[in-house]
Amino acid sequence: MGVADLLLVGMVILLGLCGVLAPGVPGSWLVWAAIMWWALKDPRPVAWWLLVGTTVALFLSQVVRWSLPPRRLRASGATRRMSVCAGAGALLGFVLIPVVGAIPGFMAGIYLEERRRLGRHAEARAALRTAMRSGGSSVLAELFTCLLVAAAWLGVVLWA
Repeated sequence: MGVADLLLVGMVILLGLCGVLAPGVPGSWLVWAAIMWWALKDPRPVAWWLLVGTTVALFLSQVVRWSLPPRRLRASGATRRMSVCAGAGALLGFVLIPVVGAIPGFMAGIYLEERRRLGRHAEARAALRTAMRSGGSSVLAELFTCLLVAAAWLGVVLWA
């Protein structure tokens, strides 16, 4: 697989990561489709193992998401800017504190945006709690899984 194809797969994975945060966009499906396309083009067995692992991880992520409360983020007052801050915080946390940093990074992104918008610690903390209860936890579960898949793909691509 050439560099152009790898960049295209990486862009689709990045689009899928952004799609997890946008309502109505099938983000995890985009991530899975990019991994499948890459696995079909890459003749190494590790590509197929990553596809199998991705399929299992994203399936389990969907099971967890279905068991959590339904997404009602817009009704709770969540804004697009809050979604962007939460996603940026998760990505930054994932890189700074490998893997587990995505969870506090996601919550820190929401908190910092709400603190900027509302101005007080107590109100921002209450808004964070409301956002996580009204669907933020399901978004976090899906985003965390997609980040794990993206990191695994990047590791396999750079390792070879």
